[in-house]
Amino acid sequence: MAYLEVDTRGQGAAGVHGGAPVPTSATASFSHFGGKSARYETHAVIYYEGDPAKRLYELLSGSVMLYKLLPDGRRQVVEVLQPGDIFGLANGDENDCTAETLTDASVQEVDLRHVEQSIDLQRTLAKCLSNQMRGLHEHAVLLGRKSALERVASFLMHLVPDRGGMGCTGPVDPDNDSFDLRLHMTRQEIADYLGLTIETVSRVISDLKRRNVIRVDKADRIHLNRVCSLCRMTGMH
Repeated sequence: MAYLEVDTRGQGAAGVHGGAPVPTSATASFSHFGGKSARYETHAVIYYEGDPAKRLYELLSGSVMLYKLLPDGRRQVVEVLQPGDIFGLANGDENDCTAETLTDASVQEVDLRHVEQSIDLQRTLAKCLSNQMRGLHEHAVLLGRKSALERVASFLMHLVPDRGGMGCTGPVDPDNDSFDLRLHMTRQEIADYLGLTIETVSRVISDLKRRNVIRVDKADRIHLNRVCSLCRMTGMH
């Protein structure tokens, strides 16, 4: 499960802060079931926790985080979505979390009543949600058993395409195992996702810099000096 959009060249477009959705011509599987497309700017709220659950959403592009607020104001980011993920399915009449974009994002929306009327749509949802469940299981292990270092290392490794996890064959060129990441989450958002404080996240990043595992070029840009070194810190080896 890739958490965020990654630019392998270390370059990328900056997000534009805003709110209202505007139409887009993008298409996805929901388009076959009467879905409507919309585009949201960076840090726009698609729906709030407690809003009536009337639509199902498919992420076409960009990144969206789902989070819950505790009574004392603390936030837990429960999932960070990638293109192709489905969200908005609630166990009741109200949305059980808030959906907010991390980058400019395009979504496909379908009315929930279409789900009840279409066997084909139900099959599409079952396949997508089954894949997402695996990612949620990994996140549960991360929150329940991994140390702070292992959590941050796992988070960064999930941003590296085709590396880490089962069946990883290692670098194509052992002498050049570096990788550039561009983050679209603040350190506070990363902390809320990993179940850590922002101070702990900052301390772990400083420790990784001191060990020469990473280089922080800017607040949102991290250079991995050696991917395998970081991978060995995830607790999966």
